[in-house]
Amino acid sequence: MAPVYIVEKDSFRDLVRTLDPRYVMPSRKHFSKVELPGLYASCRAQVERELCSGATHYGLTTDMWMSRATQPYMSLTIHFIKDWTLRARCLQTVYFPEDHTGVMLAQGLRDALESWGLQERNLVCVTTDNASNNISAMELNEWERLQCFGHRLQLAIENSLKDLTPTSTRQAVERAVGVCKKVVSAFSNSWKRKRELAKAQAALGLPPHQLITETPTRWGSRQQMVARFLEQEKALSQVLLADKKARHLVPSWQDVSILDSLNKALGPLFEFTDALSGEKYVSV
Repeated sequence: MAPVYIVEKDSFRDLVRTLDPRYVMPSRKHFSKVELPGLYASCRAQVERELCSGATHYGLTTDMWMSRATQPYMSLTIHFIKDWTLRARCLQTVYFPEDHTGVMLAQGLRDALESWGLQERNLVCVTTDNASNNISAMELNEWERLQCFGHRLQLAIENSLKDLTPTSTRQAVERAVGVCKKVVSAFSNSWKRKRELAKAQAALGLPPHQLITETPTRWGSRQQMVARFLEQEKALSQVLLADKKARHLVPSWQDVSILDSLNKALGPLFEFTDALSGEKYVSV
């Protein structure tokens, strides 16, 4: 998982020289121009053979992604049945600098099918999220579209939390979740608190688990954060009480009660979402 330029780093070259002075290190260009393309060509050829022999009819899933360097990519996965077994292969995650309009997405998807020699007439349906450009692209290509139920469920969960009534209930939930986030952040940014947490976990007989940070784009991460917080609440409170700078973060019994209720409500929904995310069984 190291970047190709590691072969040019003096420290790495010294390491390899120590392991075997006779070994001649290939250049960075050799890996980027010869080895990696060779690996890709071999893998692609294998997938093409598999598709030719098994994917007489197929479905697709597609989405746009943003890299850490904020570069846009289009991902495309094919789903088909071979020997009575559901199979899925990620065909591409390609750089997509064009405007993300329905017209451009539609063209990009048609180009992808053509590059893999896939016939449109054998396409059963395409699963996408509810983004307007995805809907438009499917309509322009006249492809059957299947909505991503997991995505719709997450939107429903988010909207329900925003629309809680009465207002006092919504505010209480927001406060409790806010406290949870602050506690997680306080431990994530302090090695000393992490060390003390490990000691408290051992003393209280709790599992030595790390806290979980909520990630808005990761389904169920709020429920996972809350569940882990509740699991470790006694150890967290013990460490916070002993820390003058963080004592104000100790959750109240009201906060813990609300988080417990929230966890009980969201827990089954997370399990349901997880069950719907399978590739090796029919979820539709």
